[in-house]
Amino acid sequence: MTCLTQTLANGLQIIAEVYPDAYTLGIGFFVRAGSRDEPDELAGVSHFLEHMAFKGTPNMSAAEVNLAFDRIGAAYNAVTSEDVTAYFAAVLPEYQDAACRLLAELMQPTLPPDEFAREKQVILEEIRMYLDEPPYGADDLCQAKFFAGHPLGRSVLGSQESVAGISADRMRDYHRRRYASNNMVLAAAGKVDFESLVRQAEVLCGDWESEDVDRVLHPLEPAFGSEVCVKPASSNEYIVQLSEGPSGHNAERYAARLLADVVGDDSGSRLFWEFIDTGRADSASLSYSSHEDAGVFALTLSCEADRCAANMKRLREIIRNLEDNGITEDELQRAKRKVCTSIVLASERPRNRLFNIGQRWLLYHSYQNVKERLEALEAVTVADVNRVIQRYPLSCHATVAAGPLATLE
Repeated sequence: MTCLTQTLANGLQIIAEVYPDAYTLGIGFFVRAGSRDEPDELAGVSHFLEHMAFKGTPNMSAAEVNLAFDRIGAAYNAVTSEDVTAYFAAVLPEYQDAACRLLAELMQPTLPPDEFAREKQVILEEIRMYLDEPPYGADDLCQAKFFAGHPLGRSVLGSQESVAGISADRMRDYHRRRYASNNMVLAAAGKVDFESLVRQAEVLCGDWESEDVDRVLHPLEPAFGSEVCVKPASSNEYIVQLSEGPSGHNAERYAARLLADVVGDDSGSRLFWEFIDTGRADSASLSYSSHEDAGVFALTLSCEADRCAANMKRLREIIRNLEDNGITEDELQRAKRKVCTSIVLASERPRNRLFNIGQRWLLYHSYQNVKERLEALEAVTVADVNRVIQRYPLSCHATVAAGPLATLE
């Protein structure tokens, strides 16, 4: 396995993790454009633009784009987050050039008026469905409350009002600024012909323009407190709690990842044994995610409304015990084995490695192979995890509840 990098004259970065013995490859463009980069009046434009990339390019119609991907047997898609928009495909190695060409096409959408109007309605319906189904937008509400004006508090989908107001001209301007060649990474993983990839990128992308574009990073000043969103038709109460964690630059992110597994993974964690195994709740989890300037622990709980008060009381006791006594060596070792196993299993698919490589290179300009990642996790001690517990207490959180209850007390 070899990591190779190259930067074109216009600033487009290329990175590939090459496995000569792999049977497939993953390839994708990663753009440093997400909901955090949007002005309030354009909230949701990154996600909307992701949809429009498949609706027509200078050389291909929407139908031709999708048919061309199908002809090479590609598993392809795109995704938008707070930090990144990614367009990717998994193909057999002989279709590397074709996949690269098609993905490059997507980076230059034409925004046909009929497709623009049609897709806007699709997204507005997506927002309505999101708000009408569990957990009824509680995660977005909690994110906005916790981040309290920080760009990471914006919803990836945007609102019905903001999306309805987005024009094709405003989207074109956003695309020109954020989809600049020096704000993107072309990444690949698996059985990659790197020399061919660079040559093709020079032909397909060499005339793309760069821009004076950057992302303003903000220190996180989280806001705490609780809010209840009453949904009378729901039989369950859905709880979301967000608390601060280490950022993606912080080496404590490894301890935070293991802490989340100890407390709230889907099998064998403290929350699992307390709430799921006993039948007290339908779901209970703790996850950790990181951004360039912030990190977040997200705790979720779903249960029947009449169990909510008792479950919340027990949840507070679990967190208090965690902060008073920390975790045990046995818990840490079990978490390490589970997390490391999941990383190794995921890494056997080049498409999974593609995301780790592309996003990390785009956001942090750093590369980490599987062995290095496992070593970083294995080096974490109980003292490291317990230090994270004290530095980023789960008892300090923003809470949003959605369901039939008018109060959590």
